[in-house]
Amino acid sequence: MTTQAAETSNPSPSEETSKLFDTWLAANGPVALRLRQRLLPVEADENGRGVIFPPTYADIGYNIDTLADGTRVAMIDTVGSQANRLEPIFKSTGKNDNDEELNPLASLVPQIEIVLHKTGGKKGKTQAEPQGEPDVAEHIEKRSILDLAHRSADAVVRASPTLTGEVAKAFKALRSTGNATPLCTIAPTSLVFGVWDSRGSGEKRPRLVRSIIRAWDVEVLHSAAQFNSVWKALSEEQQKELEKEANAKKIKLSVKGFADAPATFRTDKNQFINGAPNPEARVLGGVLAKGDIERDVTVNLVALRGLRGKDATETQQVQKYLLSLALIAATADLELFLREGCLLRYAGDDAWTAVPRRGDPFPVSLPLHAELVKFAATAAAPFKKQWPNENGLPLALEHEFNLAEAKKLLAKKDDTAPADAQG
Repeated sequence: MTTQAAETSNPSPSEETSKLFDTWLAANGPVALRLRQRLLPVEADENGRGVIFPPTYADIGYNIDTLADGTRVAMIDTVGSQANRLEPIFKSTGKNDNDEELNPLASLVPQIEIVLHKTGGKKGKTQAEPQGEPDVAEHIEKRSILDLAHRSADAVVRASPTLTGEVAKAFKALRSTGNATPLCTIAPTSLVFGVWDSRGSGEKRPRLVRSIIRAWDVEVLHSAAQFNSVWKALSEEQQKELEKEANAKKIKLSVKGFADAPATFRTDKNQFINGAPNPEARVLGGVLAKGDIERDVTVNLVALRGLRGKDATETQQVQKYLLSLALIAATADLELFLREGCLLRYAGDDAWTAVPRRGDPFPVSLPLHAELVKFAATAAAPFKKQWPNENGLPLALEHEFNLAEAKKLLAKKDDTAPADAQG
């Protein structure tokens, strides 16, 4: 794993790092940088085997594919889910008493937030209202653009009047001339993790960082549970009254917690086949991973070289900035508590390879985390002049979601983009 080295007093990246970036960005450079990490469940035995819980999907349960040789492969964390876990590493986590940002990575990207709604706060009371009651503290519900599922192309961005126009201009520049600079000054991580302006310009850019976790050679396990209520402790009269009321309301007592309820099946369909429990209908109990659990991370250098600025100098600035953000994300040590029953840890050291256009991949050493942060800080400098800021010039940091604008989006008849345009 990448060593979290301490920051040095030298604010500039080393010449070695600069040359490495130039090599990777060169036209004849590698097509990708790739990392394969082996992961282990925290409860793994001495052979590395352990039970983990994949995500559960409607209708199919776990997403498990069976290969031609009979090996079963389980999806543990999707590409979209991994991107949504990685992008917030650049989000502000607040400031300390000295007004210093707690998350050093937050200084590398703009920190745009969308105010969804406000509640409470002081208000003038009418004579009809109780004058002695205290004012309710104001609550502001807002979201960072780094938390939005569709990033800068998200519906709430399009329904924020003071933001949507600038974002639309950025997508138009990207689509018409390939100029990524405007989007770099508003939402650079949209380019790092992929974005599809499906309901606007139609511009679609692939992810520069792609990460996915799979478990190999799995066996599906099942679970069963029994809920025991206080029913037996109730008097006969109480039981009769509750049964009468449940029948009148056409509801099961177990639904309201007044009757014992087994949890053995997750569906009512075909619970038994030939007198035996149908495993496809049983409550899922995780998978036993007999093979490796692997996280594959790819940095797409071909897609990166496809991003441009308005001229050669700006193109180089765009590519270096985005590559530095991509490598910081790709080398980040994520907390691998993916969901209940799926707590993983890293096993062994990271081994990066460069993938050439021809020939075999070869090992490469990536700069340490602190060095990547220094490079990114330098690479971000040309764009910071145009970043949104608290003064609102050229663009504010906060923007209000407008319900009326959202309703207009719903009323559009030509909107045929899929709901999962970009995850």
